[in-house]
Amino acid sequence: MSIRHGVTTRRVATAALLATALSLSLTACGGDDGGATKDKGSSSAPAATGNSKPQDDGGNTVPDTSKTLATINGTNGFQIVVHTATREDGGFLTVTGTIKNTSGKRTVAPIEWNGQENQVRRTGRSLGGITLIDKAGKKRYYVLRDTEGYPLTTTGIFNVDANASVAFFAQFPSPPDSTSQVDIQIPAMPTATIEIS
Repeated sequence: MSIRHGVTTRRVATAALLATALSLSLTACGGDDGGATKDKGSSSAPAATGNSKPQDDGGNTVPDTSKTLATINGTNGFQIVVHTATREDGGFLTVTGTIKNTSGKRTVAPIEWNGQENQVRRTGRSLGGITLIDKAGKKRYYVLRDTEGYPLTTTGIFNVDANASVAFFAQFPSPPDSTSQVDIQIPAMPTATIEIS
C-alpha cells in the first residue's frame, strides 16, 4: 500500500511541477490561446499523465491548430499533424500536434512510439520515442525526462477510435538559436521537416 501511495504522490507532484512551469512560460509568451478550438468528443485516449498543456473543460489537451508545420501519414493508419515547435524560456522546445486515426477502425497506437530506453519503457505508453534531428548541427534531441525518468510528453495513448483525434505535446532541449529547422522522427512514421518559432 505504501508503494502505491508513493507512486501516486510522485505522479501528482510531477504533474503539479509541469503545470506550474508551463503556465509560467505561457504567461511569458503573452498567454494567447492562438485561436485554439475545442474538439469535443474527438479523443478516445485518456488525457496525458502530467499533461501541462492548455486543456478544455473535458481535460483534453488543446493545441494551437491554427498552423500546420507538417502532416505525416503512416502506414499504420495514423496521421500526425505537427502544429507548433516553439522555443520556451528555460532552454527547451515544445512541439504540439494532433494524432488522428484514419484507418476506419479502432486502432492500437504503435508501441514503438514509447521509445527503446528501459527507463522510459517502464513508465508506460508515451511518445517518448520521438526525436528531433538538427542536420546542420549534427545533433539528435530526445524527449526530456523528469527526475523520476518520466518523459515530458503526452502519455496514456493506447486505443484510438476510428476518425478520432488526440492532441499531443513533447518537450526537447532547445537547439541553438541559429537552427531554424529540424527533422522530426516518430517511430513507425516517415520523417518530416518542421520550422522552429
